[in-house]
Amino acid sequence: MRSSLLAAMVLAVFASVGTGLVALTHWATAPRIQANTAEAMRLSLEALLANRVYDNDILAQAFTVAPDPCLGHSQPVWVYPVRQQGRTTALIFAARAPKGYAGPIDLLIAIAQDGAVVGVRVVAHQETPGLGDDIELRRSDWILGFNGRSLTDPALTQWAVRRDGGVFDQFTGATITARAVVHAVRDVLRYVALHPQLWHEPTEPS
Repeated sequence: MRSSLLAAMVLAVFASVGTGLVALTHWATAPRIQANTAEAMRLSLEALLANRVYDNDILAQAFTVAPDPCLGHSQPVWVYPVRQQGRTTALIFAARAPKGYAGPIDLLIAIAQDGAVVGVRVVAHQETPGLGDDIELRRSDWILGFNGRSLTDPALTQWAVRRDGGVFDQFTGATITARAVVHAVRDVLRYVALHPQLWHEPTEPS
């Protein structure tokens, strides 16, 4: 009886120490992880904007909007404003294509104030290597085909892959992936058109 109690006490001590070490490690590394995540997002935003001129701190001035089917999320969605001399010239949405072949596809979609797409980048996905991953810029330039497009170029009914009667190419063996991204970009354009107040969001961080 005494040996069983002693063994239980030893196990409890080891469990407490282990839990404490995990908590301490998390506490110590959390700031570094947060900083690395922010830096990765900053680099992604800069790459997306290419040579576009802006003078604001995009990350610091980011704000959220309510969940909306057009944005593909069930949680509030981050929006990154691009500003020049206090005027918002573009908005970058951390949107999602929910109907990828292997799951959701997370995207950054930048829209200019004139309603044209500045650029689109994939930030996370689980699509099939060698097929669906052609949505990544490192794999192909397909994603650049959205640059300069709008709800009138092409017409709304043409915002689809060629197999569905639209103007956008699909990938052999990965039509579902391309279709999901095309629809996601179209839906963000529609969201922006329906919410003109987004161009007048406060400049203070949320």
